[in-house]
Amino acid sequence: MASSARLTDSRLAALCAEEIREAFRDYEKRFGEITRRARDRFLARDWPASFDDASERLRLYSWILDGLTTRIADLMGARLCERAIWSAIKAAYSALIARSMRWEIAESFFNSLTRRVFATEGVDQAIEFVDTDFDALVREVPEITRTYSGVDLPELLFSLLTDEQASGFKESRWANLQAHVDIAAQRLSEAVRQAAIKIEIVSTIFYRGRSAYIVGRAIADGATLPFAFSLLHPEGRGITLDALLMGESDLAILFSYTRSYFHVDASCPLQLVRWLRQLMPRKPLAELCNAIGFNRHAKTEFYRDFVRHLRNSDDCFVDAEGTRGMVMIVFTLPSYDVVFKLIRDHFDAPKESQRSDVMRRYKLVFEHDRAGRLIEAHEFEHLRIPRHRFHPGLVEELQRHAAATVRLDGDDVIIGHAYVERRVRPLNLFFRKSSNDAAIAAACDYGQAIKDLAASNIFPGDLLTKNFGVTRRRRVVFYDYDELCFLTDCNFREMPQARTYEEEIAAEPWFPVRDNDIFPEEFPAFLAFPEAAREALMEQHGDLFRPDFWRGMQQKFRAGELPEVFPYAAARRLVVP
Repeated sequence: MASSARLTDSRLAALCAEEIREAFRDYEKRFGEITRRARDRFLARDWPASFDDASERLRLYSWILDGLTTRIADLMGARLCERAIWSAIKAAYSALIARSMRWEIAESFFNSLTRRVFATEGVDQAIEFVDTDFDALVREVPEITRTYSGVDLPELLFSLLTDEQASGFKESRWANLQAHVDIAAQRLSEAVRQAAIKIEIVSTIFYRGRSAYIVGRAIADGATLPFAFSLLHPEGRGITLDALLMGESDLAILFSYTRSYFHVDASCPLQLVRWLRQLMPRKPLAELCNAIGFNRHAKTEFYRDFVRHLRNSDDCFVDAEGTRGMVMIVFTLPSYDVVFKLIRDHFDAPKESQRSDVMRRYKLVFEHDRAGRLIEAHEFEHLRIPRHRFHPGLVEELQRHAAATVRLDGDDVIIGHAYVERRVRPLNLFFRKSSNDAAIAAACDYGQAIKDLAASNIFPGDLLTKNFGVTRRRRVVFYDYDELCFLTDCNFREMPQARTYEEEIAAEPWFPVRDNDIFPEEFPAFLAFPEAAREALMEQHGDLFRPDFWRGMQQKFRAGELPEVFPYAAARRLVVP
């Protein structure tokens, strides 16, 4: 490699642009290889390898960028931070990716590199792709859907599912397919109230965990019904058509921000995202980018949308509703559906964890199966937001309790590090204003949420209702990760019986307690539920408050069993007698 000292600025910029383009190609290649392995894992029922692939793909972006950052630093030498050269690098790189079908992903990749080099506060149009350079560019893009019509519905669905170019699975791989197809066809025709239906599906399969999904829409007389087929591969059987999901709500839960990413082989990811948004118009583009595995570009899409919203609104950031956090400061813009969470400089007693512990737990949530119950948090650094958009009291609180993270720069607030999550209604506040039926439903789903997390080897740590939220689709999710841990790291114990009056009234435990000891029988004493909701919770999920439930889950994990949490209700399953 030539010494940068002997290169002209333009030649150095060209070399760096080529180096970045090659690193991005390497990322694309490896990302695609891991993604395409999902089909083989599904057919072989190799679930451990499937989960390993998911972890490998999550770490891939940072691993590629680490190496690229080092090479660019070596190549540029003393000129590493010269913005004029970086402006030229951006222009050269833009020309190199102009015909790529993943140009938007490539732009975000470039931005990730420049932010590593400069730790830019806010954005810098000269050295970042703030808005894409190529909105008006016309490209040849492949067709991403296949259409089926012209026969009766059961025959149409059978043809679709055995079309190797669509489902990827020939007829001999299926188990009892015709019986499941007949049920699915009946449900679909009842939903659209017609027998003659045209079916349009995405030409590639969506894999996640131990399931595969075919996503599409049914079209009849101009009306459109989004749907998805859920495919399983049980031990000792062929592929099974397990469920039919129908409607925007079903698909929104399938593509939820509380779920792990799909492995879907998309040659033009943003074309796929925009098509999916026709099925789920209330889903932000960022969430759909996230769902198909391009989480770094999802941050770009979120930031662009956030900046547009700031330009077109005038409300102020305020404290988010809910109980004041002992570890995090949480605030929100009322007109925008997210919360910003900043780690406090000092934690209130009795919290004893450190900033690094909190960040480690958020990383665990990012890398782990969220089971539809953990809200994903995106990390942002060096955000620059106009000071006048903050309530004065909030600015004072940030300066007082998050000085290590927040500073003022003229008329702007600079936030060094923040987690950004979707906003939900805290469960304790939901109970205050909900009807009796809504409270009972939320209480039962609270219990199911804890069981779903347990099935993914997660113990929330703090089960107070203030740490859970209710989504707009009335699902209960968990969002306080201060004490979250692996279920298998806990020691679930029975509460020892007091032997004397003195032991019974003692303010402190009279028996030895280790850091990882958990006493499920104590949980109900700390849960504030409306009476009817509490009774429903105890009736449906009373086993949560006994050690045997938790020990049983631990035994399953230690025996190598992997309980599955489905992203759909039991009523959606196609049960064949």
